Amino acid sequence: MRLITRIFGSFKGGVHPPEHKEPTESKPIERMPLPSRVVIPLQQHTGEMCEPVVQVGDEVREGQRIGEARGFISSPVHASISGLVATIDSFPHPVIPTPVRSIVIEGKSPLVSAAWDKITDWSALSGKDLLDRIRDAGIVGLGGAAFPTHVKLSPPTGTTVDTLIVNGVECEPCLTSDHRLMVERSRDVVEGVRILIKVLGVRRAYIAIEKNKPDAIKIMQEHAANQPLWNGAAVEVVALKVKYPQGAEKQLISTILRREVPSGGLPFHVGVVVQNVGTAFAVYEAVAKGKPLIERVVTVSGNRLKEPRNLVVRIGTTFASVIEYAGGIVLGEHRVKVIMGGPMMGIAQYTLDVPVIKGTSGILVVDEARPGKTFPCVKCGTCVEVCSMSLMPCRLADFAERDDFAGCETYHVRECMECGACTYACMSNRPLVHLVKYAKLNLSKAKKP
Repeated sequence: MRLITRIFGSFKGGVHPPEHKEPTESKPIERMPLPSRVVIPLQQHTGEMCEPVVQVGDEVREGQRIGEARGFISSPVHASISGLVATIDSFPHPVIPTPVRSIVIEGKSPLVSAAWDKITDWSALSGKDLLDRIRDAGIVGLGGAAFPTHVKLSPPTGTTVDTLIVNGVECEPCLTSDHRLMVERSRDVVEGVRILIKVLGVRRAYIAIEKNKPDAIKIMQEHAANQPLWNGAAVEVVALKVKYPQGAEKQLISTILRREVPSGGLPFHVGVVVQNVGTAFAVYEAVAKGKPLIERVVTVSGNRLKEPRNLVVRIGTTFASVIEYAGGIVLGEHRVKVIMGGPMMGIAQYTLDVPVIKGTSGILVVDEARPGKTFPCVKCGTCVEVCSMSLMPCRLADFAERDDFAGCETYHVRECMECGACTYACMSNRPLVHLVKYAKLNLSKAKKP
């Protein structure tokens, strides 16, 4: 195994919003006490919703499978606490705008925790056995999209994947959960990388970290150097320029490998698989410890939160409980907005009764921005300049405002990843991302029978 450290440049476009990471970037990860009640949605991933395999009144233990995956693109869900199944009904969801079928567990003490199926030497397992353990543990991408990890690690027949990129960039302002995970659990993250390398059979891996995290770069270098990688694979810990959205898959691939994912294509079309560092950590716990995905690290921050923290939170814990544990909301003259995720791509919540799900990287409590006056487009081209997908956001918005969705499609609206860089940079204060989402929604409706 060889270890190389280089500093890479960046991709075309992008912006430099204020980072606002100071409140939590130096705070160690804490474990939040177990909640007395959890609401576990059967839809926490890209793909088909799970089917419940428990009934109301059943006694369950933490880690027990309570929702079975339906279809290949799906992922099982597990009980995050021990207790009784109180109800199975529809509840608010932090991502999906309509209520989602969920399993409510009321905690009951004492109940013995599940005995995880630990193994002493995972390297003796085949790639298929490793993949099975990852699938059975309900691991999904923890960077945002929550795509089932076992699917990402199973590229179509005839596809050759030669490179793994492990994403530790965390370019969204305010979020520091990945940063702290790399600093505090670097050995386990690297062990997860080794597992991913064996499953994919690649000979090259990159661990990508922005330059504003020198402590994470240093410790990840040390552990990568001390851990023998699978099959003589080479690993590089690469330091990337600080720019948003540096952590997006296509931008990472362009920056590190100078490969361009084709329009409508996926990373495996150019021989690459990208996984988040949080996912690599979860893969390690699933394979080596037999532990399903029942908790994750969440950054809880914002200018209206009393005690910003990085917390290990059980899946199904309500936002209200997490915010209360972090000291509660600071009262002020303005209204408060609660966001799941970061300020650029996060989703504003209409209730605090929504649960933490597998894709909850952060909970932000901030001042609700008062919408400023919107002006007509002055055709300055700033949105085009900052768009990392080489689109024309101003034209897309023009078409969307006229309900000309065919025009939006002509200008490749589906390629937009809704990073928000154009809206951030717009001198006329136009709601460009909102209009893009409006166009995509109407195009999707038009395709439905």
